[in-house]
Amino acid sequence: MTVKTLVPTDYQLHLFHEGSLFQSHQLFGAHILNNSEQVVTRFCVWAPNAEQVSVVGDFNNWDGFGYELQRVNNEGVWMIAIPENLEGSLYKYEILSRSGERFLKADPYGFFSEIRPNTASIVYSLQNYEWQDSEWLKRREKENTLSEPSIIYEVHLGSWRKKDNEEFLTYRELASELIPYVIEHGFTHIELLPLVEHPLDASWGYQGTGYYSVTSRYGTPDDFRYFIDQCHQHRIGVILDWVPGHFCKDAHGLYRFDGTHLFSYSNHIDRENYIWGTANFDLGKGEVQSFLISNAFFWIDNFHIDGFRMDAVANMIYWPNSEGRIENPFGIQFLKKLNKEVYEYDPYFLMIGEDSTDFPQVTAPVCYGGLGFDYKWNMGWMNDMLEYMETPPYHRSSVHSKVTFSLLYTFQENFMLPFSHDEVVHGKKSLLDKMPGKYWEKFAQLKLLLGYMFAHPGKKLLFMGFEFGQFSEWKDKEQLDWNLLEYDKHQKLNSYVKELIKFYKRSKALYELDHMQDGFEWIDVNNNTQSIFSFIRKGKKEEDFLFIICNFTGVSYQNYQIGVPKDGEFREVFNSDDEKYGGGGLVNKKKIVAATEPFHGKPYSVHISIPPFGFSIIRPVKKRKERKGNGKEKGRSYAVSRREGKQT
Repeated sequence: MTVKTLVPTDYQLHLFHEGSLFQSHQLFGAHILNNSEQVVTRFCVWAPNAEQVSVVGDFNNWDGFGYELQRVNNEGVWMIAIPENLEGSLYKYEILSRSGERFLKADPYGFFSEIRPNTASIVYSLQNYEWQDSEWLKRREKENTLSEPSIIYEVHLGSWRKKDNEEFLTYRELASELIPYVIEHGFTHIELLPLVEHPLDASWGYQGTGYYSVTSRYGTPDDFRYFIDQCHQHRIGVILDWVPGHFCKDAHGLYRFDGTHLFSYSNHIDRENYIWGTANFDLGKGEVQSFLISNAFFWIDNFHIDGFRMDAVANMIYWPNSEGRIENPFGIQFLKKLNKEVYEYDPYFLMIGEDSTDFPQVTAPVCYGGLGFDYKWNMGWMNDMLEYMETPPYHRSSVHSKVTFSLLYTFQENFMLPFSHDEVVHGKKSLLDKMPGKYWEKFAQLKLLLGYMFAHPGKKLLFMGFEFGQFSEWKDKEQLDWNLLEYDKHQKLNSYVKELIKFYKRSKALYELDHMQDGFEWIDVNNNTQSIFSFIRKGKKEEDFLFIICNFTGVSYQNYQIGVPKDGEFREVFNSDDEKYGGGGLVNKKKIVAATEPFHGKPYSVHISIPPFGFSIIRPVKKRKERKGNGKEKGRSYAVSRREGKQT
């Protein structure tokens, strides 16, 4: 490589300032390059309002004299090529502002960082890792996520499990411990709380300083790549929480990078995020768009991440400090541009929006006027169901619509049902402890809630600890209460979760038509006096259907009548009250025969036993001829993905 090629081209710079340089991380930051048989380390940074920029580090005793960067253009791009291989060196940019301030900044495009509380960037090459996940990547291309089962295990790596000395597990140690655990339970994906470099443990990664630097708390970038590689080799997808809306205001980070509000809005009202104490990205600025969209490409290329769960989408759709909901045109256009570009770059990469509003067409393709996400978190369902479950059972008849309301809108978007970390922290109690009543009632109602969640249309996400009944709320400084697995109720709840996930994954009726009206039908939606809900879930084949019965009170029934749409024999295939799950054993062991007694608007009906706080699934007994279906039957309606309006 000649000296000339070390300098950014005019076209690269044009694209960067325009907001279209989507591989800007290949230009900016610290890169080790070959220059006419000589190895150099090139540093490149954007600081348009700086009077002078120098690179300082342990290679020059933190003295910038003689290490000044040169301006490449009039828009503030600076560069220096040092004729050394500085792999592993610590560095920062020393910036002299036009007002005479002098300060040190970590590299916005730095690929690795010192472990906190230290804040320097580290020169790190990402060229040497040899991936072994080609089979996973090919397999991913063949799947249609809308009609596949998805159960996501949300994890905070620092508190899932710790070593005996309370130190964090490393990425490689997590590969050895977390992956087998996820496989044992049957989760399809792991979702990780943000792993961008961040100064404060208690922010959980949501207030980042190093968007291109995977946190050094748990190891090196190659260690993290090993973790993802191992996930993929064991057929586990990896989703990363990503925060492109706002950033940390610590002095070494992006905030006032060159003495001005370079990455954030210049207007104080638009810039300041008072809730989180952060600064909002200026999503209308071309260079910020290049920075953020390149960051998405960076995680795809260098870490083989399978998707983003995008945090705080509402904070980008609407101006944060406005009275009422005033749409932010810069944020909306940025989200459309981001999702469009990511899809065109990798059509199999998942974009999941955490949007708490009713903004329309979040998961509609950009070409149809939508924002272009693959999925949207169903925050309304989550809030309604938790409010319903926290209501004493004898009062649930008065909030009956909390359960039914979601089915009025659930097919308007491609929804994901979340019980995330936000619902089990800061005094909100764990899922188990949210359940009212006695000890056994708490476990019975949690099993019921989880059963209803898995039977409700939409993909699933749950935060770590739910699977064995974490009793206390999440404590981010401590590991999960693994000792609870020594107790019978928790062991049996854990068995229940494993069996529920296994049943979900092998039952096409519970996921194939997740986002289509044809996949769901109420049997009895109006029984508010007994708080019993019954409905049908359907797959693509006509014979793939299940009857779901949920009893949200502690009253049991021995001869409960339910309408069914067809004649024949049925059998109960799942019951939360089974003794092996810690229940009382009120199950339906014998075949259930439909009678020609119209009920619930159906031509036939069955009589079954319903346990207190029970979740039951009944399936038709398939005749031999039915089992030979050719699989060509199709649902009558369709869901639309962001992927160029592809119908499924």
